[in-house]
Amino acid sequence: MKINDVILQTVTKIVVFIILTMAIYLFISGHNSPGGGFIGGLILASAFVLLCLAFDIETITNGIPLDFKKVAATGGFIVLGTGTGAIFFDVPFLSQAHSYVNLPVVGKTALATVTLFEAGVALAVVGVVVTIILSISEDV
Repeated sequence: MKINDVILQTVTKIVVFIILTMAIYLFISGHNSPGGGFIGGLILASAFVLLCLAFDIETITNGIPLDFKKVAATGGFIVLGTGTGAIFFDVPFLSQAHSYVNLPVVGKTALATVTLFEAGVALAVVGVVVTIILSISEDV
């Protein structure tokens, strides 16, 4: 007999949106204040775990058809790429570059290569955490 979790599933849909918004905020504010790719990735992974708890894992993996091992590998390659990219410009490994650009709606905006590094870290963390959660759930 299947348990009817209508309230849990409805609340989860709302809470996941809030969690994803918080993760994006922490990711974006990470290079100027506490946060960044690691904590943003952990919060993104927690949203996925909450979805897995509220719904069954088959539904979630069908709705999000990603191989999270490839997501983790992609994140690792992005991190490695931003680190080695600095070497091509004759600066030390993992050195960052930044510039200011005038965008039409936003105005003067700072762009930095650390954002790419943090995106790689976030992808790696999400991929590893979700892969661990999915492998544990297969054993249960």
